[in-house]
Amino acid sequence: KFQRRYTIMAYEPLPDGLTIQKSSIEGLGVFTNKFIEKDTDLGLSHIVVDDELIRTPLGGFINHSDKPNCIKVKETVSVDGDRYTLYTLRNIRAWEELTVKYTFYKVTRL
Repeated sequence: KFQRRYTIMAYEPLPDGLTIQKSSIEGLGVFTNKFIEKDTDLGLSHIVVDDELIRTPLGGFINHSDKPNCIKVKETVSVDGDRYTLYTLRNIRAWEELTVKYTFYKVTRL
């Protein structure tokens, strides 16, 4: 008989310490509820599958800024496509909104 073995993975839509709340920039945004040091890996923000860009909750709720405190870093994963990980550009205070400079979308100012 075959024995099934399961690996239990705890999926969290946002990394520990991050939350989504009302933003003064636009709609909802990603905020941290704790101090985060510069160059911290915050997790996966976007994945490219069959030339289609898929946003994770982290990538879907982060707002644009011309002076961002985070950056997306592209990682090419062989034939699986590209992945983008979010890193902090500087120290971030508790309850500060996380922002990136949009590179996938055109930002229109009214």
